[in-house]
Amino acid sequence: MEIMDRYVLENIADDTWRMFRIISEFVDGFEALQTIEKGVSFFGSAREKQDSIYYKDAVKTAYLLAKKGYAVITGGGGGIMEAANKGATKAKGISIGLNIELPHEQKPNKYANIKLGFRYFFARKVMFVKYASAFVVFPGGYGTLDELFESLTLIQTHKIKPFPIILYGKKYWDELYRFIKNHALKNKFISPGDEKIFKILDRPEEIVNTIIGDNNE
Repeated sequence: MEIMDRYVLENIADDTWRMFRIISEFVDGFEALQTIEKGVSFFGSAREKQDSIYYKDAVKTAYLLAKKGYAVITGGGGGIMEAANKGATKAKGISIGLNIELPHEQKPNKYANIKLGFRYFFARKVMFVKYASAFVVFPGGYGTLDELFESLTLIQTHKIKPFPIILYGKKYWDELYRFIKNHALKNKFISPGDEKIFKILDRPEEIVNTIIGDNNE
């Protein structure tokens, strides 16, 4: 019994310190980003190479948005995240990297001029949403899809105010859109109109004009 009591007390202590670590991540994030009035969160593969069209267009999109006064927010790593931070920095704008601790360490890219580190995904996700006027989602894997569907769910369930969610690359995202329309919508797992929460575009200029237009409405 004494061993069990000690085990319970140790686990309570661990949970208590974990709670304080979580609170500290929120406090650090809020303090660092509290002056951000309009930001755009970028998502996409960390594996994308610098010579790819996705990388180059992420640089261009972020550059154009930063020139219009938008802060660019990314996950702080490589690939598309690096590209977006690079574009914002080239435009002399606010370039934010929200890095996450992973078993295979994700190295922060050198282009973010505001850098924050997170242990907990959910605390990091709050920062992506809280300071965003739009999401731009480039091709990516599970992490990218996770951020995309979380944002769609928050808007669908009215937990946050609607804002532009733009998927770059019709060729990459078209099958996903067809699945949502032909299966999720057709089977009434989502409501009519839910398939229109996001847009799929192919050019940086279209993305920027859409974000500016929607935020001026």
